[in-house]
Amino acid sequence: MTEPAYRTMTEEEYLHWDGPREGKWEFVDGFVYAQAGATRPHVTISTNIQRVFIPAADAGKCSTFVSDQKVRVHRDGRPRYYLPDVVVVCNSNLIGDVETTPCLIVEILSASTRAVDESFKASDYRRLDSLQGYLLVDSEARGVEFHRRVGDDWQIEVVEDSVELPCLGVRLSVADIYLNVNL
Repeated sequence: MTEPAYRTMTEEEYLHWDGPREGKWEFVDGFVYAQAGATRPHVTISTNIQRVFIPAADAGKCSTFVSDQKVRVHRDGRPRYYLPDVVVVCNSNLIGDVETTPCLIVEILSASTRAVDESFKASDYRRLDSLQGYLLVDSEARGVEFHRRVGDDWQIEVVEDSVELPCLGVRLSVADIYLNVNL
């Protein structure tokens, strides 16, 4: 008898799982999901953002990570583990190799990730008390949206020229984001 095609895992199993090396894996409601590989525009956008973030992080007490930093969130009392495209942390609270207190998260949108990044992940990330901002950057057409914490609420800004980002105290321009990206 073979194993079922879909098998759930416990949080502990996921955190100790030594899955296939050729992919990155997120954990949601007991299921492990493979993350799509990045396109050239996606990688270039991520690199461009890091070019702006790294000097600001180095000048302060923050760190910035690209794509492999697990972030834990909770929904309905259940843990979820995501791998945002960029994570900024100023007051780290690592549990193992998992960050629980990011202050800024960036997701780079593609056809395969857009719906999840704009809905489920946006909702889950905004549950993090430490999160001050969530930046969504389109990799298929020029478009940037910033979710900013204002008190207990969130404001959504469509970024046309540039945006002042929390945590790092840096201004990120749309021109910097899309430098050398042919869209």
